[in-house]
Amino acid sequence: MRSRGRRHHDASPSHREYGTSTAAPKARVEDLMKAKTRNAKRSGGTATESRRAFMRQAVLGGAGATAAALGTGRAASAAEEDVKPITIPSEFEKAKAAPLPEIDFPMSGAQVFARACKEEGVKALFCCPGNYDVVHAIGDMGIPTYSGRHEGSLCHAADAFCRATGEVAATSGTEGPGFTDMICAISAANSARSPILVLASNKTIFAEDTEQGIQDQNQQPLTEGIKKYGKRLITPARTWEYAGYAFRQLKSGVPKPVHLDFPAEIARARFTDPIDVEYFYDKTKYRTDARPHPDPQAIDRAVELLRSAERPVIVSSNGVLYSKAWDALRKLAERAHIPVVESGAMKGQFPAEHELSADAAPMALMSADVVLLVGQYCMPTLGEFAFGPDARYIRIDPGAEDIGRNLPIDVGIVSDERAALEALAAAMPRQRREAWVAEVAAAREAFEAENEEYYRTGLGYTDAVHPAVIGKELADFLHHGDLPADRTTILQGGYGIARYTRRYLRAHRPAQIINGAYQYGAIGPDIGYTVGVAAAVRHGVGAQAGFEGHPVIGITGDGGFGYTAMEVETLSKYRFPAVIVVYNNNAWGTWTGQRNNTIGLPVHLFQENLRYDKLGEALGAHGEYVTRPDEMRPALERAYQVALDESRPSVVNVQAKKEFWVRDQYPPGFLGKIEPGVMSYYH
Repeated sequence: MRSRGRRHHDASPSHREYGTSTAAPKARVEDLMKAKTRNAKRSGGTATESRRAFMRQAVLGGAGATAAALGTGRAASAAEEDVKPITIPSEFEKAKAAPLPEIDFPMSGAQVFARACKEEGVKALFCCPGNYDVVHAIGDMGIPTYSGRHEGSLCHAADAFCRATGEVAATSGTEGPGFTDMICAISAANSARSPILVLASNKTIFAEDTEQGIQDQNQQPLTEGIKKYGKRLITPARTWEYAGYAFRQLKSGVPKPVHLDFPAEIARARFTDPIDVEYFYDKTKYRTDARPHPDPQAIDRAVELLRSAERPVIVSSNGVLYSKAWDALRKLAERAHIPVVESGAMKGQFPAEHELSADAAPMALMSADVVLLVGQYCMPTLGEFAFGPDARYIRIDPGAEDIGRNLPIDVGIVSDERAALEALAAAMPRQRREAWVAEVAAAREAFEAENEEYYRTGLGYTDAVHPAVIGKELADFLHHGDLPADRTTILQGGYGIARYTRRYLRAHRPAQIINGAYQYGAIGPDIGYTVGVAAAVRHGVGAQAGFEGHPVIGITGDGGFGYTAMEVETLSKYRFPAVIVVYNNNAWGTWTGQRNNTIGLPVHLFQENLRYDKLGEALGAHGEYVTRPDEMRPALERAYQVALDESRPSVVNVQAKKEFWVRDQYPPGFLGKIEPGVMSYYH
């Protein structure tokens, strides 16, 4: 078997107009024109030329040429100061143009493993330099490979890639500190049930226990409890066999991380012939794509319970994405006239605009009498979901061992989610539940009215930007303006800011919204997540098919931005068109609980009015600093246009104030949440 072709680890930037209509509202066009004029003056062009260029691009949809130097206007300023502009090394273009090597026996252990990754359809690798043999062997197979500034951030990127696509992604770190940098991200992926393949070098088998050199560590115990399967490879001839162990786990049942360690004797082993490799079978011989199907008796019991219910609800979670069950879900909901509410690490498997969507109808959930949980891998305990104490539950899950955990179940269906939903849709009678659906619609209307009230209140605070303004302006721009509502994939990160933006943003197609750190609750992965989401969209992998090249949105707070901000450079060097919105309130989210603690309060504060936009510019991004509510929408439009024209990221630094979380001073203050639905975060 040979592997040939061209590298595609960094596709050319793709440009799109950002709406079906080519004309922006007049005031926004003028704002954009002014900005273009300023840039033209800095770069030596005339205002007239700039205006013509802008209008031409606005009409054509922003199909501007890709500049080799980042930040044209700033480049001119830099030249005046005799400072060279930020540039992308020519080696990137050379790498894209280079043919892939022919790889066949004799092969190294790393190449044998990389071939397994290619044949199993691993869609991307996210890494930092280290574990060189394995990383380069995977890249030589043509698997898109991205490197960043911190192993943890790139592991987060792999997690987000899985959640945005439903496919397997790999991540790699060097032994010792590189690997331990990844622990938080592996934990987050474990909580999100993401099928990431964690690869790490691991010194040598020969020198085990000696502490020879540096970075010697027994790594497998460090991922106990946060992985589905792990193995330190010690027998070179079994490399392919253990790849089979890994992919059986990654591609069956409830997904979770798999962790493999590669000592040098494994990665650098030499095999002259396939016969030297144990268990060297095609993937169809070492695993199956067959899925468990439901017990017909369990389906009958579930049908009877749903048929007799007055106010049933379906909770759609992670497993619906991984089993690609969204069509079956919709068919069941429409046939039996059952509202659907979403939970989990990604949203959109049921469209928000559907009349049966209960995502934004939190006050109706208490009325549900029968709840069908499908693919709800991260189970709530009693009271964490907003259903009443008398609700009865049906649960669909691939693993029998988890059914009945946390919530009492009336019917358990052990099955692949799609198979069970298809069986239910086929068996359910066609029903109408007009009164129940009307109750959901009324709850949805009340929720939207409350959001509008929050927005109006937020507009009244004019010396900083309230989070309700950010959420509403984002939603209006992405869902209710010139852009098709289903176009833009969103990384919904942050802590306090997400309590607002989740209320306004909606998912209209599978995996349109990635739900931040989710149940693990880590602060700060958001820029790493954005790298993974942007890579998924660029290549149109899995659920992102059809949206190739479109800009993505990443939302984070100022506390979180500090953790992974250097990955703005990663977004920039790969020319990812990402718009990062930073909610800057000068404080950790913990400050409210300590605001009367005079001595301890500085622990929870930052310097005020920090210029994260300038940090973004220094790393090759476009920067926007928003200090008033009326500046929010024009800044978003400019940043989005930069994404279209130049295929590079922007950092929109939105200046807020920490006191917005204090309800007595600035109602509505810090918001609570109700799960499941648009506000759900924990489960």
